[in-house]
Amino acid sequence: MSGAEEAGGGGPTAGPAGAVPAGVGVGVGVGAGPGAAAGQAAAAALGEAAGPGLPDEAGLAGARQLQLQEAAGDPDAPPKKRLRAAEAAEAAAAAAAAGSGKLEERLYSVLCCTVCLDLPKASVYQCTNGHLMCAGCFIHLLADARLKEEQATCPNCRCEISKSLCCRNLAVEKAVSELPSECGFCLRQFPRSLLERHQKEECQDRVTQCKYKRIGCPWHGPFHELTVHEAACAHPTKTGSELMEILDGMDQSHRKEMQLYNSIFSLLSFEKIGYTEVQFRPYRTDDFITRLYYETPRFTVLNQTWVLKARVNDSERNPNLSCKRTLSFQLLLKSKVTAPLECSFLLLKGPYDDVRISPVIYHFVFTNESNETDYVPLPIIDSVECNKLLAAKNINLRLFLFQIQK
Repeated sequence: MSGAEEAGGGGPTAGPAGAVPAGVGVGVGVGAGPGAAAGQAAAAALGEAAGPGLPDEAGLAGARQLQLQEAAGDPDAPPKKRLRAAEAAEAAAAAAAAGSGKLEERLYSVLCCTVCLDLPKASVYQCTNGHLMCAGCFIHLLADARLKEEQATCPNCRCEISKSLCCRNLAVEKAVSELPSECGFCLRQFPRSLLERHQKEECQDRVTQCKYKRIGCPWHGPFHELTVHEAACAHPTKTGSELMEILDGMDQSHRKEMQLYNSIFSLLSFEKIGYTEVQFRPYRTDDFITRLYYETPRFTVLNQTWVLKARVNDSERNPNLSCKRTLSFQLLLKSKVTAPLECSFLLLKGPYDDVRISPVIYHFVFTNESNETDYVPLPIIDSVECNKLLAAKNINLRLFLFQIQK
């Protein structure tokens, strides 16, 4: 009998078929502390519960358990991620203790995003080594790398990621769409592909509004109570003067929106109108702590030469540490003028972009002494849309200029 067989009690040296592969624990065993030991124990329990026929699945489960333990114990991780990791680790440990969890629970741990540890709701991207990221986290990683002037990397294997290097995983997207998910109103389980329709059209507990909301009824409640409320609603019986007061208040909110559209239609009647596609390119300042800014090449509109500049979060020191992100821009006149040039201008999304921008009209009088506007907000809907722009190689927008002649 060989020495290896004596050490193993006469059994084979390869260990049980469900054991975790040796490569799974690389980088975790040294200096990882008691969290890693607990993760390895849970991984071994998962491997034994999986049975002798599924060594690969056991290895995946063990690796996932180790990853969850690391995320839960990482003090630098966001609190929300640590909480999710801790909950997922507890669920995995409970499943291991019970022998094996439901198939849906095991698939959840395999198909979830490696960044936020949640199941993707839309597109799923993967790095060159196959690690999965939801669309929101993928775009956020690219935007963070642009702000820090670094190459974006996969949080699991540290390989380079970009829109050209990563691809969507359609198989995972299909699998996730068939996994059951709980309705937020009635708490029943539905496939994710059918959940949105159920919540919008079919759920009897979905939140709805009274049909008399147009005359000021503020009621919100479950759909199954709608008929009873509408039968007892007092708004249809209000007098004309009472209804006029309610409608006047509602008209105030619509006047601002109509004012914008009326202003645009008025500008379109001007004699001198110009527009062009502009491309913002990323640059860095020469400061000791460099800051990201964007600038366009020179372009000509209305027979004048112009440049656009943009900055992130008004050039705060570390915009990558902020959850809320904004862009502001500045219009500069580069050519000389013989008389003051009064203009209105606005930026809209480019013809091939899907970023949502609300139109806002700005006004400025350009002279040789005052040839640049103040930085004004780029009216992006939210920080998610801002991350889409930052993650792109260049920002492509459309500029409209209207010359005001008196």
